Amino acid sequence: MAYIQITSKERYTIAALKREGFNQSEIARHLGRHRSSVSREITRNSCRPDGAYRPTKAD
Repeated sequence: MAYIQITSKERYTIAALKREGFNQSEIARHLGRHRSSVSREITRNSCRPDGAYRPTKAD
């Protein structure tokens, strides 16, 4: 299986869904991605002080 990077549009979708209270599994289902991919993306691009996901950090 080929690796396909998470796009900028998907990152902003992740941020919006997190703000609405969706969990990582629900976000992954919505995007058609594996939940571990979404989990790694959120962990990698979250801000330490408040724990918020920052899509601009990844771009």
